[in-house]
Amino acid sequence: MRQIFLKLFFAFLLLSAFYSCRKDDLLTETSGALNFSTDSVSFDTVFTTIGSTTKQLKVYNPSNKKIIISSITLAGGSASNYRINIDGVPATQLKNIELGAKDSIYIFVKVTVNPNNTNTPFVISDSLMFFTNNHLQQVKLVSWGQNAYYHTPKYFPVNLSPYSVISSNETWTNDKPHLVYGWVVVDSSFTLTIQEGTKIYFHNNSGLWVYTAASLKVTGTKDKPVVFQGDRLEAWYKNLPGQWGRLMNNGNLYSMGIWLSAGSINNDINYAIIRNGDTGIKVDTVGNSSNPTLKLRNTIIENMSTAGIYAQGSFVEAENVVISNTGVHSVILSIGGSYDFKHCTLGNYWDYSTRQTSSVVLNNYYKDINNNIQIRDLTKADFGNCIIYGNIDEELFLDKNSSGAFNYKFTNCLLKTTHDITNTTFFPGCIKNADPLFQDMANDDYSLQINSPAIDTGNLSIANEVPYDIRGSDRRNKPDLGAYEK
Repeated sequence: MRQIFLKLFFAFLLLSAFYSCRKDDLLTETSGALNFSTDSVSFDTVFTTIGSTTKQLKVYNPSNKKIIISSITLAGGSASNYRINIDGVPATQLKNIELGAKDSIYIFVKVTVNPNNTNTPFVISDSLMFFTNNHLQQVKLVSWGQNAYYHTPKYFPVNLSPYSVISSNETWTNDKPHLVYGWVVVDSSFTLTIQEGTKIYFHNNSGLWVYTAASLKVTGTKDKPVVFQGDRLEAWYKNLPGQWGRLMNNGNLYSMGIWLSAGSINNDINYAIIRNGDTGIKVDTVGNSSNPTLKLRNTIIENMSTAGIYAQGSFVEAENVVISNTGVHSVILSIGGSYDFKHCTLGNYWDYSTRQTSSVVLNNYYKDINNNIQIRDLTKADFGNCIIYGNIDEELFLDKNSSGAFNYKFTNCLLKTTHDITNTTFFPGCIKNADPLFQDMANDDYSLQINSPAIDTGNLSIANEVPYDIRGSDRRNKPDLGAYEK
């Protein structure tokens, strides 16, 4: 009995000591109680009224003792541009948070920028305040906000994407960015002119639609190109394809981008950068047989999830155009038409998925709803001093129906292909399967290295028609292939 009593007595002492230690196992230091994953949470430029992406802050207790955080407070309170969520609890303040030894919690931060009358970016700042044992620690919250011209829908049809209409000649100026929600439609007989240096940002499933007898004039310059891209400016979205350019019709989404619809006329795009959408430019049928539906010059189209240029029965002239990293095709010239591409660089190293489709497609027919073949003559598809290259074996698909005209010619081009290019009627002066040695594809630099086989191998007559490259360099002496002169 005595032994049992002694065992119980010592067990009681041990248990008491344990609870005594637990009671005292509380950090009471007055400084440095918490560690943070960063000393400031920073956001890239956020448009006014548009919420940012959500960022996270990790709050860590480095001690072997638990601590009580007296309060976590958003300094700006309910008036702040920021919204926080503390370990699953949305609040501007949370009190008496117990954080175990070596434990951590997450705080999620989002910002919305309110409009003001400033055209240039402005700083929005706040802070998170952590009180522990009467000691204050802070984490800064910093964002750069910018005002914009907002183009928002006025019409909300049941089976079509919401849209607004430009019903007079209009100019988009470059003093502020333009943010597009839904689709902007340039109505018949009117022209939308976009000034040099203008930046246009499209929200998800938004785009620009140039209607029958309407025109688009993009007047960029070498030093001030016009930029078309998605409206998310955080670093993660920098090169992300598919952020804009889909049109809903009858419940289905179609890849359109900048849509020059059937009958649009005299469209001219010079010095533009079109990036991170679904399709860069879709061109539907000719509206004027004597003038191109589209003149496209000195333009970069990059990171499109479907296509760079998708033309159907159109009349297109393209010079000094760079198209890179497209998920399906770089250029689709389908259902016939007339096309002339000079000094263009098509480099397709798409790596978001496995691409099995050729960069360039030529086609002269389609199947109607009854599955009958309908011929549309390809009257002309000329490529002069161009580079067509990529990461699959066949970057050129000639989809010919012998019942219709199928006229094409590749003059002094560098081609990645399995086709026999010895026939000089179709492939005069062409180079087959020689790596063009682009400067830096990972950073979208498709200029040429000094030892590229594309250097000094261009046709001089074609170069004289496009005497300056996309950067303004003279190419009239031993011209290089593609949009860049070394």
